[in-house]
Amino acid sequence: MRTEIHIPHDLHEHGATSDPPRTDVRFLTLLLILAERWRLIAGAAVVASVIGIALALLLPVRYTAEVTIMPPAQQSSALTSALASEFGGLGSIASLAGGGLGLKNQNDMYVSMFKSRVVEDALIHRFNLQQEYGKKFLSDTRKKFEKRASVEGGQKDGLIHIAVEDHDPRRAAEIANAYVDEFQTLSKHLAITEAGQRRVFLQGQVDETRKHLADAEDAMKNTEQKTGLISLDSQARALIESAAYMRAQIAAKQVQIDTMRAYATDQNAGLAQAQQELAALRAQMRKLTGSQDVDGMIIPKGQVTEAGLEYVRKMRDVKYYEAEFALLSKQLELARLDEAREGSLIQVVDPAYPPDKRSFPQRTLMVLAAACAGFFLGIFIALLHARFQKMNEDPRTHSMMQRIRTAIARREGTV
Repeated sequence: MRTEIHIPHDLHEHGATSDPPRTDVRFLTLLLILAERWRLIAGAAVVASVIGIALALLLPVRYTAEVTIMPPAQQSSALTSALASEFGGLGSIASLAGGGLGLKNQNDMYVSMFKSRVVEDALIHRFNLQQEYGKKFLSDTRKKFEKRASVEGGQKDGLIHIAVEDHDPRRAAEIANAYVDEFQTLSKHLAITEAGQRRVFLQGQVDETRKHLADAEDAMKNTEQKTGLISLDSQARALIESAAYMRAQIAAKQVQIDTMRAYATDQNAGLAQAQQELAALRAQMRKLTGSQDVDGMIIPKGQVTEAGLEYVRKMRDVKYYEAEFALLSKQLELARLDEAREGSLIQVVDPAYPPDKRSFPQRTLMVLAAACAGFFLGIFIALLHARFQKMNEDPRTHSMMQRIRTAIARREGTV
């Protein structure tokens, strides 16, 4: 006789049992493990917090002082603009004082100078940091000092921020402010501004032209004594003076281009314009002298007598160097005025003051971080303990764990 079992309609749809999902079981098991071992977790968090408090109290206290500096900005010069209007196209050499060169941001250069070994060694010797840090070698002292000091150039505000960390707040401020003094000492020996670089370059050109002018005057004096000529007719003199001044214009324009190449690329609009002006001056020179040899500037012989040709050449050189010396001397004077107008290379926006709060250690954050680390460590230990307990209760793994304990005990006994 066969017995039929009647299964309700709702059990056909939902199953004979209502077991919870597997993920819910795992989650509840995890909560059960943590709840049964909450004392272990809390104890680990408390122990870690105590260790964090001890470290926060025992670590040496350090203070951070910061100074904010504004580097010199690249700007045009009113004096060079005035010279440009006076000399017309020739005065454009003075445009080196300002914009149009497409210069890069020089903050990186000033930051590198603040980080230079010269500045750092001067600060180390000034504040006796080698003894303070307990270092035998200067290189080791410099490395530790670089960890305590930071120099950063702001990309947004364009300022330079120098921060110095020290256990003495007053000395931290003094070292930060001393950065400015040592930088200015270094910059006195370097022409790092545009006006300073122009001054150095033009000073060399003026000295060289002065020497050539003196040699030309001596040569002309000897020629006068040799030929007996002391003057020329007005037409020849005017031609010589015009050609000499034109040649001086070409030389001044070439000085402008050579100076601009130190700052600008070949694609720079100002440099391209200066090159076009130089080409135009050379073309005018060829029309005036009737010679393709612009640098030599040979005066046509038909304009002067054969007897006075040597005298003409000597006079030509004197007039040329006189005109070139006058042009370059004005440029040099403007460069000096621009350099003096700039004043100090850098300006202190916000000097460093002794900080009233420590920057290290941040005790609250250290204690909270230690408590969190202890809490998670306690959870890990609780899970690990529950796992070993389950393995110990399983007959299949209990024997293996027993063998591991025996092996460890045997090894400790042999040792």
